[in-house]
Amino acid sequence: MVFLPIIHMAVDFESKDEPVDTRTPADALIETSPAERAAALRRSRMIGYLLLVATSVGWGLNWPVTKRLLSELPPLSLRGLSGIIGAALLAVLALAFRQSLKVPHALWPRLVLLSLLNVTAWMALMGLALTFLPASEAAVMAYTMPVWASVLAWPILGERISLLRVVAMAMAIAGLVALMGGGGVSATQAKLPGILLALAGAFLFAVGTVLAKRWPLMLPPLTSAVWQILIGCIPVSLAGLLMEQPHFTALSSLGWSLFAYSIVVQFCVAYACWFAALQRLPASVAAIGTLLVPVIGVVASATALGEPLGMAQIAALGFTIAGVVLASRS
Repeated sequence: MVFLPIIHMAVDFESKDEPVDTRTPADALIETSPAERAAALRRSRMIGYLLLVATSVGWGLNWPVTKRLLSELPPLSLRGLSGIIGAALLAVLALAFRQSLKVPHALWPRLVLLSLLNVTAWMALMGLALTFLPASEAAVMAYTMPVWASVLAWPILGERISLLRVVAMAMAIAGLVALMGGGGVSATQAKLPGILLALAGAFLFAVGTVLAKRWPLMLPPLTSAVWQILIGCIPVSLAGLLMEQPHFTALSSLGWSLFAYSIVVQFCVAYACWFAALQRLPASVAAIGTLLVPVIGVVASATALGEPLGMAQIAALGFTIAGVVLASRS
């Protein structure tokens, strides 16, 4: 499986206790040269970038997948139930990597808060937004998130916005605007609820991203992902069961395949990689890096759903990718 090395990368740093030669002086194990510390930091950030790419691919492909599934299942039931199943599979994976699922009592309040922001709001609001918008437009609107995260990271985290990062963010956002044909999303009355839902989800995800850096959970990535997805998807699933009438028995064979993708890739792979990347990268850099998600989402939607993608959109994709690369060097 192509994603197994990526998941292993996400958990390997925290999951094993290496044996230590007791004959080695303790201070020799602690003291490292500045060059060694710099090399370790570079390695950690490189792993963070690779995890971020895996996250972007998984989430980007999920936009057309979810849009197609919405023709067979209602949004809240789809998002909530797939998340609960995904959390259960992640729990099995965490135990396989010998990661404890135990959460210290003091961490529960922030765990619940981050779950509501990172998962509940995102899953529910974006699922509902897709009922009003094409997958490509919803993806673009959703990933205004880096703008909010970069702004919020300054007062909350003290991450000053460097000029290079401002340029990178401007390039990426300009590319996303160009994806919509240069005029932005056509804010018709029919699409307005979807636009507002997508923007609200993006802002709340940004708040969760920044607060996760301000009040880190200090949990292994898989453990963090299990609990956040489970806690976050339970209210979405309950709302779906109360307000909707899902008919899973009527799912087509394609529908079941896409539902499985949504569970395994969106939750088991992408979320685990996202939380692991967030531990290794500054919040604003990680947020800007996720701008690759709508790029992948637009291309995938054009390929799978026949949504528009001309030369202007292709040029805009290159502009966006350039902004993300620049952000990684800031």
